[in-house]
Amino acid sequence: MISDRIASVFNEPDCDKNRAKSDADRKKGCTTKGLTPGAAAGGCAFDGAKIALQPVTDVVHLVHGPIACEGNSWDTRNVGTKGPMIYRWGFTTDMSELDVIGGGEKKLYKAIKEAIAKYDPPAVFVYLTCVPALIGDDIDTVCRVASERLGKPVIPVNAPGFVGSKNLGNKLGAQALLDHVVGTLEPDDVGPTDINIIGEYDVAGEFVAVEPLLERLGIRIRACITGRSRYVDIAAAHTARVNMMVCSQAMINLGRGMRERYGIPYFEGSFYGIGDTSLSLRTIAKMLVERGAETDLIDRTEALIAEEEAKAWAAMAEYKPRLEGKKVLLYTGGVKSWSVVHALQEMGMEVIGTSVRKSTEGDKGKAKQALQQNTTGKMGELFGSIPNGEMYRMFKDGEADIMLSGGRSQFVALKARTAWMDINQERHAGFEGYDGMIEMVRQMDIEINNPVWDQVRRPAPWDEESVSQAPAVAASTATPLAGAAE
Repeated sequence: MISDRIASVFNEPDCDKNRAKSDADRKKGCTTKGLTPGAAAGGCAFDGAKIALQPVTDVVHLVHGPIACEGNSWDTRNVGTKGPMIYRWGFTTDMSELDVIGGGEKKLYKAIKEAIAKYDPPAVFVYLTCVPALIGDDIDTVCRVASERLGKPVIPVNAPGFVGSKNLGNKLGAQALLDHVVGTLEPDDVGPTDINIIGEYDVAGEFVAVEPLLERLGIRIRACITGRSRYVDIAAAHTARVNMMVCSQAMINLGRGMRERYGIPYFEGSFYGIGDTSLSLRTIAKMLVERGAETDLIDRTEALIAEEEAKAWAAMAEYKPRLEGKKVLLYTGGVKSWSVVHALQEMGMEVIGTSVRKSTEGDKGKAKQALQQNTTGKMGELFGSIPNGEMYRMFKDGEADIMLSGGRSQFVALKARTAWMDINQERHAGFEGYDGMIEMVRQMDIEINNPVWDQVRRPAPWDEESVSQAPAVAASTATPLAGAAE
C-alpha cells in the first residue's frame, strides 16, 4: 500500500532530525505545514520523485495522470548526458474526464505497451499522480502484469503530489529504485574499487569535472544515482564497495537500505570547493582500502590532490583580488547550504548567511560550522525562508554584494540592483570539482564586477538636478543624443 511506503519513508532511522522526535511526531512526517490542495509552489511529491529519477537517461519516464503533470515537470533539472536522450522526451497517459469516471488502468497498460514497442527501452518508470491515486488506479498491479507480458521491467513510482513535499518525493523515488531496481542484475566485472555516488544529478553536465579524477585513481563509478546513469548501472549498484552520499536530504533511505541489504557503507561528501573535493577523494580512498583495495591508493590520491589543488589555486589567483572581501547571501538548500560556503570562503569572500530551509539537521550543523570560518571573523546567519521584503531591505542596505540562489528569488536581488547568480538546478555552468571551482569563481567575477551595475545604480537622467533646471539644457542635448542613437 502507498500509505505503508510513505510511513516507512517518514520513519527514516538514519535521519538525525527524525531520531530526535517522539513516536507521535515521527508519524506526522517531515512536512512543517499543511499542504494546500492544488498548490504545488516549491514542488509536490510527484515533482520530487520525477526530478530525482528523470536523469536515468535510457528509460521511458511515463507519467500516469493529466497532461499538465508532465508538462509542468518536464525537463526541470538541467542534467548532462553523454548517451541516450530518451529521458528528455515527455510521456504521459493524458487522463481525461472519461478516464476519471471509468478508471485509467487500461489506458496505462496500452501506453506502456506502445512505449516499449516503439522505443524498446531497457525499462519503463511509471509515475502515479494525484488524479489516478484519488480514483484508486492500481499501478503496482498494472506494472507487474505489463512486465510479465511484455518482457521489460516496469517500475511503479508511487508519489502522488498530495502526499507531501518535494523532499518526500525524492525519497519515494529512491525507495522505488531500492525496491524494484537495485540488485536485479548481477554483473560479471565486479572490482575492488567500484563505488556508487548517490544524490548526484550531474547538473549542467558538471560531473565531467569529477569523473576523470576518479578514473586517474583507478576508481570505477558503478552507478551515479541518478545523473548520467543507465538502468543497468543502477540494477548492478549493489555490487559496489562504497557509497558516497552527495545529498542525504534527497536519498538517505537509499544509502541506508543498501547498507542494510548489501553491507555497503556510505558517507556524505561534496565535490563543491577545493577543500571538500579533496576531502571526498581522501574519504573514498580510505574506505576502499578498508574494504580490500590496494593500500597504495591512498598515496596516489594524495599525489593527485596536491597536483590538482596547485593548478586550481594558480588559475584562481587573478580573480581573488576582485572577489576578496565581497559579501554573499547563499539562498539555496540541501548539501549546497554548507558545501558552497567553503568554496566561497576559499576566495576570501564573506558569507553573510545561508538558507537551511530544505536541509537536514546534519546539513544545518555543517552549515553552522562552515559559517564560523568566515575570513572576517564575523559568523554568518542560518536563515529559514526570508520574506521578499526583508531580502530586498538587505540588498538595499548593502548587506550583500551578490546572491546565489535559484531562479525564483532572482528578481528580488535584481530589483535592488544587486548581482545574482544561479546556483540551483536550472543553471548552465558546472561548479563541481577543481575545474568547477575555477568556473564558479569566473562566473562570480563576471556577475559582481559587471560594468552594468555602475550604470543601473546611477540616478536616472530625469532625476538628476541638471536635467530639471531649464528647457534650454534639454534642448541643447537633443542633437548629441540623436547622434548617439545612430
